[in-house]
Amino acid sequence: MRTASAHPWTADAVRRVRDDPRSLTTLFPVAARRTGSGSGDAVRAQLLQALVGSEPEPAEALERLYQQGDAAERLAVLRALPLLDRDGAVGAAALPLIADALRTNDVRLVTAAVGPYAARYLDQPAWRQAVLKCVFMGIPLAAVAGLARRTDTELIRMFTAFAAERTAAGRSVPDDLATQLDLHDTGERHAHL
Repeated sequence: MRTASAHPWTADAVRRVRDDPRSLTTLFPVAARRTGSGSGDAVRAQLLQALVGSEPEPAEALERLYQQGDAAERLAVLRALPLLDRDGAVGAAALPLIADALRTNDVRLVTAAVGPYAARYLDQPAWRQAVLKCVFMGIPLAAVAGLARRTDTELIRMFTAFAAERTAAGRSVPDDLATQLDLHDTGERHAHL
């Protein structure tokens, strides 16, 4: 983030977004090209922070950027949500972006969607489905923010059913799923695996 901040283009772009939030629509897509692809996410996060600080309806602007963006731009929006919502500035208003990302089969978008923002705002049924999608897609459960805190008996039941199906089909159970089952084993839950 520091390296991205030091780039002259970033400082100018942040100032422009603070002065005119509409300028973000032209600055956001070119951020990686202007500052180097390695710092694209960090620069975009700074632009989004400037937007949230100056835009009365930041969620609408975030949705426009997300919907009009390519995969890298969508990923930058998703990754920045926890930072942007640190003081509740976005609230649950960006949940449609999380839902959209979770409907994709893009591992990067799904992984970003199960971060701290989702852990904070997704309701329990939607959160469980997001976690199960990670299991189906082979995304490590370590990527799921709030897993230890939000795991409940229904999620363990879903994990158990998934593991039983895999075992019955002669397929292996992912190690991190087996670990979760072991952590929540009552002695009868997955003895058949």
